[in-house]
Amino acid sequence: MTNEIASTKWYAAGLHFECMVCGGCCAGPGEGYIWVTRPEIELIAEHLSLTPEELRSRFLRRVGLRTTIVEHSLTKDCIFLRSVGGTRQCAVYEVRPGQCRTWPFWAENLSSPDAWNRAARRCPGINRGRLHTCEEIERIRENRPWRENPKDETGSSKK
Repeated sequence: MTNEIASTKWYAAGLHFECMVCGGCCAGPGEGYIWVTRPEIELIAEHLSLTPEELRSRFLRRVGLRTTIVEHSLTKDCIFLRSVGGTRQCAVYEVRPGQCRTWPFWAENLSSPDAWNRAARRCPGINRGRLHTCEEIERIRENRPWRENPKDETGSSKK
């Protein structure tokens, strides 16, 4: 991205974010969608020692032409959010979908400073931790398939 384009973004100076490993971005109370692509389904299935078909029947559902990870019926938490030693952790963190990797740098959160600060009320890692440059944020938003370059450190959340 050119500096000229970056300077037109309200977050041209960058934004602070550090994953606090709280699981809040993976939890209800509202229902949502955790979209997954076919390559992501294959990676998650392999990670869990399942076939893609087994993964689909146990943990995924179709919504129109897309596929989403199911949520717990009562809490609306992602089915892969687990309590381990008093903390909430993702059971598929290493191969989590692109949607999860790009949090909190979603278009809806970056639409305005107010939207960013509304997201911060739900996520304690927003507005703290390391500064992500505008260029990094845009790379994360592009959601390039991370598996093509697994050493790329631009994924928004780190364990």
